[in-house]
Amino acid sequence: MKRALTFFAAASLAALIASGASAACGPSPDECEIPNGSYHIVMPDHAEGAKIPAVVFLHGWGGSGDGTLKNTGMVKAMTDRGYALIAPNGSPRLSRNGRAWNFHPDHRSDGRDEALFLRDLTDDATERFNLDPARIVLGGFSIGGSMTSYVACEHPDFFPAYAPVGGSFWRPHPVSCETPVRLFHMHGWRDGTVPLEGRSVLNGLQVQGDVFHAMQIWRTANQCTSQKPDVMVTEGEFMTRSWGGCMPGSNLTFTLHPGGHSVPAGWADMMLDWFEGLNAS
Repeated sequence: MKRALTFFAAASLAALIASGASAACGPSPDECEIPNGSYHIVMPDHAEGAKIPAVVFLHGWGGSGDGTLKNTGMVKAMTDRGYALIAPNGSPRLSRNGRAWNFHPDHRSDGRDEALFLRDLTDDATERFNLDPARIVLGGFSIGGSMTSYVACEHPDFFPAYAPVGGSFWRPHPVSCETPVRLFHMHGWRDGTVPLEGRSVLNGLQVQGDVFHAMQIWRTANQCTSQKPDVMVTEGEFMTRSWGGCMPGSNLTFTLHPGGHSVPAGWADMMLDWFEGLNAS
C-alpha cells in the first residue's frame, strides 16, 4: 500500500507534478479509496523516515482531484518544500460531469458529510503515508475555498490551519464560528466569478457571500479587540493584512492579488510561509 513510483518522462503528467512520487493505493496507481470517497496524493521525493507535512487541496465546481494535479506549478511548489499534496474528489454532480462539494449548510441533508469525509481521508492518508497530523493544511479553490471556509468555521479542530483561495461563505452568512481559527484567505481583486462582494447564481437560488463580511465573522470568532490589522504589507503584487493579536492560538490573514478567479503563482509558497510561521511561533 505504501509503494511509490517516480516518473521521469517529460511528456507524462506525473513528471510535471513536482518531480514528486505519485503514490499507489490500489487498482488505480493514483487514486486512494475510502468508504465514502476517494483522493489522489503526490508525495515529495525522499519521503522516507520522518513524518511528512501535507496540504489537502479541494478542487472547484465541476473539477476533480485528478484535475487539481494538473496545476503543476502549485504541486511542484509544495513537494519541493517537502509537503505531500492530497487532492480529494468531491461529490458527483447529478446528471452532470465533474464534481462539487456539499458545502452550503442549507443544502446538506441529502448529500455526503464533507467535513467527516475530509477528516476520514486525512486519517487514512496519515496512516498510509506517514504524514504528520500536526502539520496538515486544508485549502481549496472557488467552491473548494467555500468548503474550506465552512469546515474552518464549524470544525476548526479538524485541521491545524485553513487556506481558502477565491471562495468564502455564501448568504446567509454564518452567525458565528467555532474557535480558535487559523486561516489564510487569498482573493483576486478582479475576480468576476466570485467577486469580493459576492453575486447571485442559479437564477438567484443561491447568493455568494461578501468576503469583507467574512473577515468580520473571523475577527469576531477570534475575539480580535481591534478592527485594525496588526500587519499591513505589500510584497510584489500581493497586499496582505493580518490579525494575530487576538484569541490565543488564532490567526487571520487576508491577501489580495490583482488578478481574477485563479490560484495565482506564488500562492503555495506564500501560504506555506504563513503556515510554517504559525508553527514556529
